[in-house]
Amino acid sequence: MSEWHTTITPPAFARLLRTARAPDGDGRRSAYRTLAGQVRTLLADGRLPVGTRLPAERELAAELALSRTTVATAYEALRTDGYLRSRRGAGSWTVLPEGTRPPADALQPVPPDQRDTVIDLGVAALPAPQPHLGRAAARALEQLPAYAAGHGHYPTGVPVLREAIARRFTARGLPTSPDQILVTTGAMGALQLARRALLGRGDRVAVEAPSYAHSLQLLRRAGARLVPVPLARPTGPQPQWDLAAWRRALRDSAPRVAYVVPDFHNPTGALVPEEQRRALLSAARAAGTVLLVDETTAELGWGVDDGALPRPTAALDRTAQVITVGSASKLLWGGLRIGWLRAAPALVRQLAADRVFGDVGTPVLDQLIAAEMIAEQLDEVRAHQLQRLRASADALAAELRLRLPGWEFTLPPGGLALWLATAGTSGTALARAGERIGVRLAAGARFGVDGAFEDYLRIPLTVPPAAVPAAVERLAEAAARAARGSGRAPAGGDPQPLAV
Repeated sequence: MSEWHTTITPPAFARLLRTARAPDGDGRRSAYRTLAGQVRTLLADGRLPVGTRLPAERELAAELALSRTTVATAYEALRTDGYLRSRRGAGSWTVLPEGTRPPADALQPVPPDQRDTVIDLGVAALPAPQPHLGRAAARALEQLPAYAAGHGHYPTGVPVLREAIARRFTARGLPTSPDQILVTTGAMGALQLARRALLGRGDRVAVEAPSYAHSLQLLRRAGARLVPVPLARPTGPQPQWDLAAWRRALRDSAPRVAYVVPDFHNPTGALVPEEQRRALLSAARAAGTVLLVDETTAELGWGVDDGALPRPTAALDRTAQVITVGSASKLLWGGLRIGWLRAAPALVRQLAADRVFGDVGTPVLDQLIAAEMIAEQLDEVRAHQLQRLRASADALAAELRLRLPGWEFTLPPGGLALWLATAGTSGTALARAGERIGVRLAAGARFGVDGAFEDYLRIPLTVPPAAVPAAVERLAEAAARAARGSGRAPAGGDPQPLAV
């Protein structure tokens, strides 16, 4: 079995290398040292995943306009230092030296033992809405004995939850029956099932640029070839799809799937109007492309009235061209791990049959809690969570404009994050500096393809208003260090306990 997980093409690797500054000193030394230093930087930042199969020496040399000897020497230096492993017939793939700690992933929660010293501006997830979660859990426990008498396996989901999700789709303007709903273990579980049903290795997938980092990584690891389509005005007023660019991408690349997040897009918060959804659906139909619509943030419209919301994209579809993925994790609580997929009943049955080989079903108790919250408490829960997001957004916007006035952003109509243009400061350098002073940051390059959006940052709208001044203070310090080209902490400069 191979030890590498994914392959990067020579053009993609060359674009990624151009975004990576070699460690101090390498740029003034030989070309092979610079190349090896760039690879180490990308691995340390997490932008080049461990287990990536690198291009062959001859192919990369041609792409970079370097001699093959230079690339071969760089690869040998990386092997000597423990960053590359090679085997005849299998190529070379990235590793980390023995004993090296993997790079911190800003999209994973800060470990519990670091919460007193590290401010988390990476993970965009809300705390549970209380007392609503507690009440729903108590009611679910009352219902559990009736389910405990059976085997507990529900490959399509517990009926009461499928019914609640179907009713919510219907209320939003998309008539839905329970047999069109498949309950999954989180939205990523739904995306994984859809990916396995729709895509083979090497198939093209059109994606928004920027897009949700975890979904991009899932598609990369599956061997999909990503076709990025830029948003229009990503930090300007009302960012939207660039329909001309979408039509070109669908016509020229003929992707098997287009993955989009039209409802309070992650990371920009954009809300795509209905006429654009209709136009993209028409172009996708002409190209034979399936639209995989991610609605995990669709309930998070904290800056827009519900009456002004467009209908779900699938409501405009008459030909089963749209598959919709949703989640309770962003609105209710991430700890529930409840997601779903809406599709034609035949596809739901197929996916339910396929999933049992790796996941026979989602935990019943979690499903009963989610069903209670969706069916009985949704209005109260939404009001509670949207107020949290609105307060965080207002506090962050004011503090960012005060402390970092050169950075650009627009308050979106909803969603979980602000998308910041950092006035030319490297988001990767910001994240590296932040790690040293106790603030976890998600660099913009994580949300792009082939190193795009290096000068951007995503900030979650889940910081309590009282904690915002301290968080932005550390962010400003990270920006100052990154601008100076220094991620080094001063002597004795370990992160201090939070003062909030």
